[in-house]
Amino acid sequence: MAALADLRDLIIRHARGGIRRNIVDGLSLGVVTGGTPPAATMSEPSMTLIAGGSKHTVVGDREFVYGAGQYLVVSIDLPVTGRVQHATPDDPFVVFSLSLRPAVIAALLLDTLEVARPPAFTGLAVGEASAGLLDAVTRMLRLLDDPADLAALGPATEREIVWRLLTGPQGGIVRQIGLADGSIAHISRAIGWMREHVADPVAVTDLARISGMSVSTFHRHFRAATSMTPIQWQKALRLREARGRLLTGAAGVAEAGYEVGYASPSQFSREYRRAFGRPPGQDARDLREAEPGENGVREVAWLG
Repeated sequence: MAALADLRDLIIRHARGGIRRNIVDGLSLGVVTGGTPPAATMSEPSMTLIAGGSKHTVVGDREFVYGAGQYLVVSIDLPVTGRVQHATPDDPFVVFSLSLRPAVIAALLLDTLEVARPPAFTGLAVGEASAGLLDAVTRMLRLLDDPADLAALGPATEREIVWRLLTGPQGGIVRQIGLADGSIAHISRAIGWMREHVADPVAVTDLARISGMSVSTFHRHFRAATSMTPIQWQKALRLREARGRLLTGAAGVAEAGYEVGYASPSQFSREYRRAFGRPPGQDARDLREAEPGENGVREVAWLG
């Protein structure tokens, strides 16, 4: 408990009372003092450690609740919906997030004698943080006080964090990120194509070919990695992309839907409302008119 309390205090100090993305490459921190409404975002391969409060995350048909002393690992780009479930000014939601880089993981795989088997759903999992993982994350945060220390020791501390993850209960999921010929790497090729061609029609046969798999194998591994079909994943991506365009005012409702691949404005509005709870025009107005802090709080969906 003392180690977790020390980590919590360090995150609060360095987060400066809010959410700070990419303080250094791939390292982000957040502090939220109240529960938040569900917010949709795209997650990326990362590890998120909770030092206070609790979080509720939904991906596809799966739900995860995790809190202080637990960590979340994500192995692939996933459309998720997250909210802070418990946080108060006296007991805030406190989070550390670190991107998981395939090259760092791959370099450690040869030294890993035994790795836990991945679960049936390989895209996201929750684990209990070991004393070694808490210690490594704490030392990473202490390096932020001295740029010279961070430059010299940061890479080694990142490697230690990854090592603790690889040798922990969710090591099987982390290992998949570093395998160039693993199923996660193959599925990531298809996901990368969909992100680059958000408005293009999806042919599962083409996605299977991009992934280097048969159609049946591609379907099985895609579902295991994302808890969705490729069509469901693309729909979630399109709606999130359209929401971003509406929020910035870069496009009107019909135009935003068309730009992400919807030929029918009525279908776009119907699916948007089903995903976000409000019609697109009203949702965009509400988001733009929100209090300055509210949009920052929404970013917590991205932080684990």
